[in-house]
Amino acid sequence: MAAFAIRPSTAADRQAILALYVATFPKEDLSRLVAGLLWTPGVVSLVGVHDHRLAGHIAFTPCRASGGGGPVALLGPLAVAPRWQGRGLGSALVRAGLARLAEAGARAVFVLGDPDFYGRFGFSPATAVVPPYPLPAVYRDGWQCRMLGDGPRPRGTLAVPPPWRDPALWAP
Repeated sequence: MAAFAIRPSTAADRQAILALYVATFPKEDLSRLVAGLLWTPGVVSLVGVHDHRLAGHIAFTPCRASGGGGPVALLGPLAVAPRWQGRGLGSALVRAGLARLAEAGARAVFVLGDPDFYGRFGFSPATAVVPPYPLPAVYRDGWQCRMLGDGPRPRGTLAVPPPWRDPALWAP
């Protein structure tokens, strides 16, 4: 496996991060979401670097559940440059972000993604908190949660900051 350094993103990384999403998801336009997240206070934005080049990125957005349960976060998006996929960088980014959130006192992390991939990190179907927009049936199994600590479980509807308030992000 190639050696990757994982660190918080900086303002100097912004253009490379945006280019990474274009290369990784050429049929999706995530630039508005990603740019918005990079300017949103409190977002945990991590990059994976190999040989001084950006190879991956992940964001964890602070949110809240309408029914309480403490601070929570939304994982996403996650991108790994096509040439580095399958080498463990995506997993390393997820683990690093979860560790940072746990240290900061987040109670839970939500994600809309592949249950096989995210299940490896302890994510399971989210039933007590619903996403901010109704999910199509094809996406429902992808709405997942991972608790990070003890205490009351979040419940209600996930309240997200402006970059996530585009219903198209929650639809196929």
